[in-house]
Formats: sequence, structure tokens, C-alpha cells
Amino acid sequence: MSHPTAGETSDRYRWIVLAVTSVGALLAALTSGTLVIALPDILRDLHTDLFTLMWIVVGYTLAATVLVLNAGRIADQVGRARSYTAGFALFTLASAACALAPSAFLLIVARLAQGVGGAFLMANSAALVTDAFPRRELGRALGINAMVVGAGLILGPILGGWLTSYGWPTVFWFNLPIGIIGTLAAATLLVEQGRHTERAGFDVAGSVLYLVGLSGLVSALAFGGIYGWTTPWVIAGFGAFVIAAPAFLWVESRHPAPLLDLGLFRNRLFALGNLTGLLNGIARNGVLFLLVFYLQGARGYDPVTAGLMLAPLAIGLLVLSPISGALADRIGSRFLATLGMLVTAVGLLGLTTIQVDTPYWQLAIWQLIIGAGSGLFISPNTSAVMGVVPPAQRGMGAGTRMMLTQTGFVISIALSIGLVASAVDPTVLLSIFSGSQVGAADLDMAPFISALHIAFGVGFVASLLGAAVSASRGPQQADDDVVVGRQVAA
Repeated sequence: MSHPTAGETSDRYRWIVLAVTSVGALLAALTSGTLVIALPDILRDLHTDLFTLMWIVVGYTLAATVLVLNAGRIADQVGRARSYTAGFALFTLASAACALAPSAFLLIVARLAQGVGGAFLMANSAALVTDAFPRRELGRALGINAMVVGAGLILGPILGGWLTSYGWPTVFWFNLPIGIIGTLAAATLLVEQGRHTERAGFDVAGSVLYLVGLSGLVSALAFGGIYGWTTPWVIAGFGAFVIAAPAFLWVESRHPAPLLDLGLFRNRLFALGNLTGLLNGIARNGVLFLLVFYLQGARGYDPVTAGLMLAPLAIGLLVLSPISGALADRIGSRFLATLGMLVTAVGLLGLTTIQVDTPYWQLAIWQLIIGAGSGLFISPNTSAVMGVVPPAQRGMGAGTRMMLTQTGFVISIALSIGLVASAVDPTVLLSIFSGSQVGAADLDMAPFISALHIAFGVGFVASLLGAAVSASRGPQQADDDVVVGRQVAA
């Protein structure tokens, strides 16, 4: 067995692991919510543009996405507890650097450093929980973890609105006490459980190809709408992706220590579960980003009010995550994950009907439905994906899952910007995003609202595709067979 102790000590330790990893999940969720509410203030105070603003948001996720597999490999080699602790410490220090950044460029650099720390947190959180809990309880544990994320997503925009009133750097200073507590808890309470793999070289070529391909795609999607889809550097971005993607797969299939172990994808549940996670990220992660600017720019609400109005988006996740996780331990992941994608699709379809004067109760209902879909989807899907990964490769498995999920996030944000920018005059768009023209008093909001409808419609289609992929992961009994096989192996 992978547990270092047995009996009561083992039972107690698994809940310690869950508590420590939940602190990390809470910090990441809070940071996401507080930052997005502060974006209009950052845009105004640092006198920046949409290009820079996107990299402030996406830079963190891009760094974390590209490095999360290397972080998982390091964790499998030197220990997940040590790697998780180091990630917590780096994330905390980088948060202080973000707060102190005097320019947009240095803020992006600090966000990239924050992303490096985030990669180690992402790569190890699910792996540590999977090490500590037996397979029959894994869904419930991951559900509790997701519930904490839901709480952070509710509190993040609300806290962000309040903290922004003291200046946008405050949203980063707020991370420090949580980060210090989490780092000390990880350093003193976590112990190594899994077996370490043999040390191997790192896949530099794979890392560079993935970075080039994803950066090119993100840049082209985001700024094709602003500068024109036929602009040479936009075409070059798409070209970089088209060339780098197959080259990355070719390198990974031949490298002795690949960044991405393609062998893991021979398992149908792992492959389709991760593809569904990618589509879920594309479908829903642009929603919060777009609604912030809809509420602050088009509707004219202040940051605190906007944060409160976004709370329903996370309430469904908070309520349903532990329930769906516990159910997944009993009935498997296929039905719950597929249902979650379909529910998300309903909510996104509802958002395609919003207007500048839409009553808030309608907006709240569609947000609540999207959150409910996420709550149904995330815990069962994560449990299913992690449950089939061999113990010695859980760092790699968790890293792969997070890499694809975060890739969906990056694509979603970039696609949202690109779709909106292609339909709205750049001057008007900058005014909306900065909140300098609020309440639509002096601006024609029709093109912006139409662009939102298109962006949410794309998310609706991605959700339906995700539901189809999730339903094809195999018969419902497949998850139960995995549970039995893992218990026998243990």
C-alpha cells in the first residue's frame, strides 16, 4: 500500500492532506476571482492596453500550463510533499512581487513567476489526495476539495471588489497570510507517501514546442479580432500552432523521458476524461471574465456590487461538488460528468439571451445553472481520471489533467477576447473593459452584447461536444471495474 502508516494514524493523516491541499485550492480560487474584478482598475492605473491586460490574466495560466507536467515529473522524482511546499512558497513570494510591481511589464513577469509556483501546486494537489485516500473514498475527498474551490470562487469576486477600493495591489497582498499559513502547514504536516521514480532528464524540446504552439494560438485567437485575422503576425501565430502541435506529439512519442507520457492515453477513461476536461475549460472559463466587463462596463456597477452579482456562478459548484463526488464513488463518473456538461450547456444557452437591461434574477439563474453543471462534472471526472493512473505516475497524471484543463482556460479567455473584439470598435471595447464609460450612457452597446452572445454560444457548442465525449468513455460499469482492480492491486 502507499500509506506510510496504518489504522487511526492513516485515517487522521488523509484528512490532514485534504485540509492542506484545500488551503492551496482556496488560495488559487481566491486569486482568480479577486484579480478579474480588479482588471478595470489595473487597465486604468497602469495605462495599459488590451494586449497587456490579456497577458496579465493569461500569463499566469500559460506558465502554469506549460510547466505543470515538468512539475509533476519533479514531484514523482523528489517527492510530492516537498514539491507542493516549494510551490506554495514560490506562489506566496510572487504574490508580493505582483503587489509591488510598478509597471504592467513587471506585473506580467511577477504573474509568470506566480504561475511557476502554481504549476507545483496544481501538479501535486490531486496526486497527494489520491495517495492518501483509498479509491472508494476518492470521489468524496476530491468533492470536498472542489467545494473549497467553489467557496473561493464565491468569495473571490466579492473580496476583489472590496480590496480594489484600497487599490488593486491589495488583491495580491491578501494572498500573503494564506500563502504563509499554507506553506508552513505543508512543510510541517505533509510526509512523502508514494514511491519515487528514477531520476530522468527533462524534455526541453517538448516544453519549448508546447510553449510556442500554445502561445501562438492564444495570441492569434485573442488579437485576430482586434488587428484583423489576416494580419501577418496573427497568421504567424496560427502557423506556429499548426507546426508545433504535431512536432510536439512526434517528440513526445520518441523522447526517453517525455514531458507528456502518451502511454497514459491508452486508457480510454483517462483519455476521454481529459478531453472532456479540456472542452469543459473552453466552454465555461471565459464566462466570469466576460461577465465582469458586462457588469462593470456595460451595466455600470461598481466592483463590490459586480462581485456580489457573480456569486451564483460558484454557488452551484459549492453545493453539488461534494454530493457528486460521493455519488461517483458509488455509481461511477460517466453519468454525472455527462449530465454536468449538459447542464452547463443549458446555462450557457441562457446567457445568449442577456441584454443591457436584463433583470438580475435572470442573469443569476443562468449563472447558477452553469455552476451546478460544474459541480456535477468536476469531482467525478477528476476522480475517474486520477483513479486509473498507476501510483508511481500520479504526479504525471495530475499534471496532464491540469495541463489540459488549463489549456482550455487559456483558449477560452483568448477566444472570448477575439470574438468580442471582432465585433466591437476598439475604442468602445477599451472603454467597456476599463469601465471608463459605464452604464452604456455614451456608447452603443448592441455590438458588444451581440459579441457576448456569440462567445457564450461557442461555449454552448463546446459543452455539447464535451457531453458527447463524456458519454463515449465507456459503459457505466467501467468505473466500478477500475475500483475493484485497484483494490485488488492494493
